[in-house]
Amino acid sequence: MNKEMHAANLKLSILMPVRDEAASIPIVLKKLSAAVETAHEVLIIYDHSEDDSIAAVKSIQPKYPRLRLVYNDLGGGILNALYKGIEAAQGQYILIACVDDIGPVLAIDSMVVLLDQGCDFVSGTRYDHGGRRLGGSRHGAFLSTFANTLFRLGGSVLSDSTTGFKMFKRRCFRELKLESRRVGWVVAFEIGIKAQLAGFKLGEIPILSIDRLYGGKSTFQALPWFIEYSCWFCWGIIQLHAQKHRPQVLVYIPAVTPLK
Repeated sequence: MNKEMHAANLKLSILMPVRDEAASIPIVLKKLSAAVETAHEVLIIYDHSEDDSIAAVKSIQPKYPRLRLVYNDLGGGILNALYKGIEAAQGQYILIACVDDIGPVLAIDSMVVLLDQGCDFVSGTRYDHGGRRLGGSRHGAFLSTFANTLFRLGGSVLSDSTTGFKMFKRRCFRELKLESRRVGWVVAFEIGIKAQLAGFKLGEIPILSIDRLYGGKSTFQALPWFIEYSCWFCWGIIQLHAQKHRPQVLVYIPAVTPLK
């Protein structure tokens, strides 16, 4: 299959920024292959040549022809990884995902449905419509739950602005004009805020987030994360309160087949 045919058949590009995730990559690839019916590619984005993810990807690429390595030469951090990933992506829809979180994979096809139905941006939610969060740092879980609850009371129409599991139409990315610093996944929070401010047609879907069951050590650091998230929290509240028209959110809850 030539490059033009390959691109034409792709609807979705899944971007996964990594740092030493050799143990996580084979597992998440198996989950994606089993759970996602939408034609997709997976881009593993790394930013240093000694990352053990590189060898892991090369060893399994024959089994996954739409798996690609992308070197982020723009500088470290999730935001630069996203810019580089979108530059290399061939799908019309973009999904940002953490390689170590296996639960949200089950929601991918449903997120595509929302974009097909006219949404520009779809966010997973761990805190409403049946979504749940399991595992990970206790401090991180507390701050995330508390911050999203307050942020929703402060004017957000999304129930989980900080989740890193977000999908959007590729053409919408540049409109966000992202600028957050290199602190963990704080860029996901910025995206959640600016998608609302940009007037995008929004969608939300419950996800089951199961964090850090395998793979490398978490990079969570309480103080720098708290400072950076607090800055975006305050800025977001001010901007959302000044917004004249609150966007509506199309919620999609996948049907569950009852057990017999």
